[in-house]
Amino acid sequence: MSVIYILLSISIIVAVVFFIAFIIAVRQGQYDDNYTPSVRMLFDDELVKEQPKPPVKIKKTN
Repeated sequence: MSVIYILLSISIIVAVVFFIAFIIAVRQGQYDDNYTPSVRMLFDDELVKEQPKPPVKIKKTN
């Protein structure tokens, strides 16, 4: 039973260490994307596909 307490405490410590590393990386701007917004406008036409227009119905009058 004491092994469960040891493993639980070790896993909590590891989780806290990874969380602190994540917070530090976010504050330093590790996940900021400066390249994609400047290039996105160049590929805007390729991403948007035009939908086909529905056929026009012609009404016949007698």
